[in-house]
Amino acid sequence: MHHPHRDEFSRSIPVRTFLIVIGTRPEVIKLAPLIRRLRSAGWADAKIVTSGQQSDLLDQTLAEFGLVPDLAIRHRVASHSPALTVSRLLSRLDRIIENEKPDCVVAQGDTTTAYAASVAAFYRKTPFVHIEAGLRTPELDAPFPEEFHRRSIAVSTTLHFAPTSAAAQNLLNENVPKEKVFVSGNTVIDSLLEIAATKPPAPPEFQARRTILLTAHRRENFGTRLRDALTAVRAFVDLTPDVGVYFPVHPNPNAREAAMEILSGHPRIHLVDPLNYRSMVAAIQNSWCVVTDSGGLQEEAPALAKPVLVLRDVTERPEAVSSGVVQLVGTSRDAVFNALYELHKTPAKYARMARSVFPYGDGHASRRIVDVLYRHFVAGPRSKPAIVSSLQHAS
Repeated sequence: MHHPHRDEFSRSIPVRTFLIVIGTRPEVIKLAPLIRRLRSAGWADAKIVTSGQQSDLLDQTLAEFGLVPDLAIRHRVASHSPALTVSRLLSRLDRIIENEKPDCVVAQGDTTTAYAASVAAFYRKTPFVHIEAGLRTPELDAPFPEEFHRRSIAVSTTLHFAPTSAAAQNLLNENVPKEKVFVSGNTVIDSLLEIAATKPPAPPEFQARRTILLTAHRRENFGTRLRDALTAVRAFVDLTPDVGVYFPVHPNPNAREAAMEILSGHPRIHLVDPLNYRSMVAAIQNSWCVVTDSGGLQEEAPALAKPVLVLRDVTERPEAVSSGVVQLVGTSRDAVFNALYELHKTPAKYARMARSVFPYGDGHASRRIVDVLYRHFVAGPRSKPAIVSSLQHAS
């Protein structure tokens, strides 16, 4: 692929190759602004490797951002075992790193794909860059297996880009050298603000005066926990005539079956297929509140001034909770029902939670990250940063 401005730069600056490994839809959304910015720099060649962790969704979401994979690892069968996924990805990624000889491997977040990419890079003695580094909960198995992944990824990472200073502090507490840790903000806010500014229209199902945007996909919630939470949502909607639900249902059969059984057949509850990102931003913007177990929505909804009720007992994103716009609810029927009821009947509480806050970044995270990558891989550590005021080392 030919990139503008590459030719005049490449005469003086050797082009660095970045292998960007992506496995799931949220990773595309968070890495797309970084890939675009790298590709517009004269000194970088960003190659996209897809792991096929969510094959169909992945290709659709890449296309939405105008991106295509350079290398694709295909799934032969859908595997719900993290061990099988990791072992398959490790051997394929090892071969790709050996063939491509990149200057660096980049991955985002805490998926099986990101974990496998960090291990494969380490075994090939290739620098690894972690986007959205430093998120932590107190429990190694909550969320499972993501908390283990992110703690393990930190051990062999060359450059850690933390979305917040609290995330950076978590890394320092684990004895990561501070010169390797940068507070960049979260790249998802780059994508979110860009799309929100275009004001995409609300989905046609948003007919109720107040529509709850509901999402649920966490592995640790499958079974009784998810059924209890959905039962509470249904009971609340039954009792509250001005409220509707819009639920983009995750393709995982555990999520789909519970949703169909408990929520289908209600005139104000709409179960829809997974949304493209633009439609998801429109759904957040036009919702009354967000009920979710998703990490990404805990970052996105506060920026768009929407209250978030989280169907989890712990979160690795405490900043929005402490700012008062996100509430950890858990999944018990009483807790979920009462949280919705209180939000509905207490306008003062709703107003407190429906404020626009930006704990996760200002929309310039990709610019900060690319600036550090340039200094590390091209100009050398003694060069001056292009963005002095807004780029900060963890202190």
